[in-house]
Amino acid sequence: MTRFDIITIFPEFFNNFMETGIMGSACKKSLIQIKTHNLRDFTHDRQKTVDDRPFGGGAGMVMKPEPIYEAVTYLKTESPKIDKIILLSPRGALFNQKIADDLSNCKRIVFICGRYEGIDERVSVLCSDMELSIGDYILNGGEVASMVVIESVTRLIPDVLGCEISPETDSFSQKLLEYPQYTRPRTFMGLDVPEILLSGNHFEIEKWRRDQSERITMARRPDLLSDHNLNKEPY
Repeated sequence: MTRFDIITIFPEFFNNFMETGIMGSACKKSLIQIKTHNLRDFTHDRQKTVDDRPFGGGAGMVMKPEPIYEAVTYLKTESPKIDKIILLSPRGALFNQKIADDLSNCKRIVFICGRYEGIDERVSVLCSDMELSIGDYILNGGEVASMVVIESVTRLIPDVLGCEISPETDSFSQKLLEYPQYTRPRTFMGLDVPEILLSGNHFEIEKWRRDQSERITMARRPDLLSDHNLNKEPY
């Protein structure tokens, strides 16, 4: 079982996430475990303060290092051993499929979710193994970003998906965007399903799918093709 620990001031963010769809199924099957930890439980003042004004001035508030450090220290006393502590941050490494693959080999991952204007730099130095960003844009906090990473990693864990080949053929797994998918009806609003998909010739279907993936990737994400072997035979 893979365990995800989330340090946050909004643990309620994750209630539906842990109960719905593939994530809910994975939790019920004990393939994964998601535990939230309210950062305010690691404060020692009546107001349960987790932020303060930044030294040097500036807009907004900065999350204090002490509660986060205490939370991480506490989690380190629990089993199993923590494999990775991730700080969600706009300045972090850009999350991608390769990182998801690497994280899927971990048995326990801790996520630190920031809020406000930022987090005291000493949290990065003392508490985290890596900083991750899910894109070049700003969110209100790290909660949504942590859910993105957790879902991406979870679907790579054996037995989570109904079809084990699915994660291997997803977009980005082979550095190609996914080919077009069709289902019934064969004709909809004047648009037909490509005849090749109705032929029953699996070799030709795989060739068509690969060609479509390459065309779409070339048009929309040519950067993914820089080190990819194009026109490789499917079998």
